[in-house]
Amino acid sequence: MPRKTHHVYVIELDPAVWTHAKFRRANPNRSSEKPLLYVGMTGLTPEIRFERHRYGVKDNRYVRDYGVRLRPDLYAGLNPLSRKEAERMEKVLAQELRADGYGVWQK
Repeated sequence: MPRKTHHVYVIELDPAVWTHAKFRRANPNRSSEKPLLYVGMTGLTPEIRFERHRYGVKDNRYVRDYGVRLRPDLYAGLNPLSRKEAERMEKVLAQELRADGYGVWQK
């Protein structure tokens, strides 16, 4: 049985990220009432991974420049996962949040 050492996580982004055309193109059906998010997966804790994004360590540009806070309410009950499960869940969670009207960036 694979070890469950990975996590999916969600980071809320500052609304200023919406100024990026690439982000807008990825979210044509975004509801303006919902926050903008980044969805990722990691072998670290979500808290450590968020800090690494913020300090430019294997970072995502949108999280480094616009990351506000973790949103554990949006990934509660999903962790821990095997690496394979986390890779799949990262995509599924991003799709579900986007379908719910959130603006989502996922690597």
